[in-house]
Amino acid sequence: MAARASQTAKRSTTRLVFVDTNILVYAHDLDAGDKRRTAAARLERLWDEQAGTLSVQVLQEFFVNATRKIAKPIATTQAREVIRLYRAWVRQDTSADTVVRATEIAELARLSFWDSLIVAAAEEAGCEELLSEDMGHGQQVAGVRIVNPFA
Repeated sequence: MAARASQTAKRSTTRLVFVDTNILVYAHDLDAGDKRRTAAARLERLWDEQAGTLSVQVLQEFFVNATRKIAKPIATTQAREVIRLYRAWVRQDTSADTVVRATEIAELARLSFWDSLIVAAAEEAGCEELLSEDMGHGQQVAGVRIVNPFA
């Protein structure tokens, strides 16, 4: 995927898909087995379609999880390169309005604040789908359909 760093993730005619932290972590976790293969294949497809989207929150969480919380953490320099690569997928800045919207989503959908912030970012970016293992597969929240790629 490093060769894709020079590509820009411009808005295309295909539907945008938001990627939650766990999918990005699995794609780079050498011990994740089938989940790694599935996550990496989905990300590769999103690169090809120029449809991948994520937020700065996802990049922050990726760094912490990939360098400290998985069984065999990846090197800081490698995690930094992943962040550099995927920054092209940040299509919308998180603002105070995003945070307010997340509080509304948390209250209405009974999600954690952090999951709601992911949903709010996906909604603001115009995503129809959110790839996540952490939220209810098939659930529709704020116009965004949650898809667990491992289900």
